[in-house]
Amino acid sequence: MNDARVTWIAADPASLRVLEIAEKLTDAATTLLITGESGSGKDQLARWIHEHGARHEAPFLKIDCASLPAELVESELFGHERGAFTGAVARKPGRLEMAQGGTIVLDEVAALVPGLQAKLLRVLEERTFERLGGTETLRMDSRVMALTNTDLAAAVAAGRFREDLFFRLNVLALAVPPLRERRGDIAPLASHFLARLGPVHGRADASIAPAAMQLLESYAWPGNARELKNAIEHALIFATASQLEAADFPEILRAAGRPNVASGALRSLEEIEREAVKATLDATRYKIGQAAKVLGISRKTLLEKRKKYGLF
Repeated sequence: MNDARVTWIAADPASLRVLEIAEKLTDAATTLLITGESGSGKDQLARWIHEHGARHEAPFLKIDCASLPAELVESELFGHERGAFTGAVARKPGRLEMAQGGTIVLDEVAALVPGLQAKLLRVLEERTFERLGGTETLRMDSRVMALTNTDLAAAVAAGRFREDLFFRLNVLALAVPPLRERRGDIAPLASHFLARLGPVHGRADASIAPAAMQLLESYAWPGNARELKNAIEHALIFATASQLEAADFPEILRAAGRPNVASGALRSLEEIEREAVKATLDATRYKIGQAAKVLGISRKTLLEKRKKYGLF
């Protein structure tokens, strides 16, 4: 289903179910928790829900809780008064204040430190907050969407995430399946990315050869839709003809698609993913940032997969 502003590709039955639920949540005022692997489309789905609801003309603001230091996350969220801390030379409104009437997205909410978890819980329960260093109580009139690729229930059990905050965020929940579990989306997603990226690289007439599409549809996509987008862009850059061939795509895809001649056995998705991650780490000489970008996943996710597969 397409929209003039935000597109959510849904061809696979699993994606159609997600879209069906999302349509029912567009005007719900309560908190929404969207879960799924890195690169699976959580942010895109959050935007789709916002833009298809009654708040679509109001602000849509996001805070990346994982990439910013805790003190900056707090300032970005609540704002601050002049003199609240070193460098606070003027009053600054926070996202809670700026998103009034709209939507605020907490990306990777599991990364919030305990102190901020407590403050967020208070905001969600009382719908009020104060700027850092201030005494004026402000009311919050925005919808909160929390995104995470972490199993929050497991984080609660491990003592890393507040149980009361988890229940407060989990009023409405929506899980985005990884791309390997909605393979019917691969071809339309590839065509969508090709239509967007082709003109950027002067290749508006580009198409994908059948053998190349078969390669894309058979790959495990550990980096999900983000990795697929990167693969399309890679092929557009390296292709010498208007039709993208299998050889134009990253080696990691082609390596994963080769049969295991030595064993002659079929491989599990985990084996394919491990091979893909290892090949990328080897190719980038274990430069985590570069390898994560190639795979289309975050540094944190890559480090977790490296630990899982013992790739050191």
